[in-house]
Amino acid sequence: MSQRLTLSVSVQNHAGRKGVPVARSFREWVRAALAGRRSGRVEIGIALFGESEARQLNREYRRKDYATNVLSFPYESVRGERSAMLGDLAICPAVVAREAREQGKPVRDHFAHLTVHGTLHLVGYDHEHVRDAEHMEAIERRVLAGLGFPDPYA
Repeated sequence: MSQRLTLSVSVQNHAGRKGVPVARSFREWVRAALAGRRSGRVEIGIALFGESEARQLNREYRRKDYATNVLSFPYESVRGERSAMLGDLAICPAVVAREAREQGKPVRDHFAHLTVHGTLHLVGYDHEHVRDAEHMEAIERRVLAGLGFPDPYA
C-alpha cells in the first residue's frame, strides 16, 4: 500500500483504574498492528471497562457470561458510505492484569498483546480454525517482536 497511514485512536478509561498504559502506547500498538494492512485515514476507539461492563458486553455480543480481556467491534458502514472508522476495542484492565499475573508476564506486555490482537480482529483476522489461529498468532508475534515485546504465546 503506497498511501501513508493517518491514524486517530481515542482512548476512554471507563474502568476508573489506574496503572493502564497511556493513550500514546495504545496508538503505537495499533499502528504497528495495522502496518502494511491499512493505509489512508483510520480511526479506532478504545474503551477500558470494569469487569461488570466487560461481562455484560461479552454476554450480549458473544453469549459468554464472563468478563473477557478484549472485544473487537468492527465498524460496519452503510452502503455507499466512506468512513475512516475501523471499529472499537473494549478492554477490561482488571482481566488483563489478572491474566498477566497468572501468566507471569508484565501487565504492559499483555496490554500490548491484546491491543494488537484486537486490532487484527478489526481488519478481519480470526482464530476460529487452527490454521487461522496459527496465522494470526504468527502475525502477533512478528508485530510484538518489532515493538520489543517477547512472544506472548511462549
